[in-house]
Amino acid sequence: MKTRTFVAAVLFAAALPFTSCLAQAPSAAGASAPAWKYKSHRLSRDEIDGLLSRPEKVLFLDVRRPDELIRYGSFPAFLNVQNSELEKNLAYVPKDRTIVTVSNHAMRAGAAADILTARGFTVAGAVGSEDYEHEGGTAVRHIQAPVRRAAASAPAGL
Repeated sequence: MKTRTFVAAVLFAAALPFTSCLAQAPSAAGASAPAWKYKSHRLSRDEIDGLLSRPEKVLFLDVRRPDELIRYGSFPAFLNVQNSELEKNLAYVPKDRTIVTVSNHAMRAGAAADILTARGFTVAGAVGSEDYEHEGGTAVRHIQAPVRRAAASAPAGL
């Protein structure tokens, strides 16, 4: 009986650190979201809304693939450069605007924000477009895929 009590006490004590981590986890990112490991700030919905109110001063740099932009949309005034191509294309990123990096759940955006900050760009932080929408944000623009039309048939006899 004493052994069972001891084992139960050890298991209970081992579980305590995990329950405190769950209490601190952000609800918008979900319980399964990986921990934030970037130096750049992860922006909240309110922070994004404030930046969107000054569109002439901000650039949303979306680091997702084109198919993700079509599927999930992006913010107005965005530039799309995939993470794998970012360092090769830094010359095209304006230095006169505050930059917000965008991905689906801000992980790739966090990596891009750290790269830009290290290269001297002014970076407000990183955001996930899906996270922003789940928090009630509505500024994400959904892009329509181009409609493919059938090739015009050639006139008979040619």
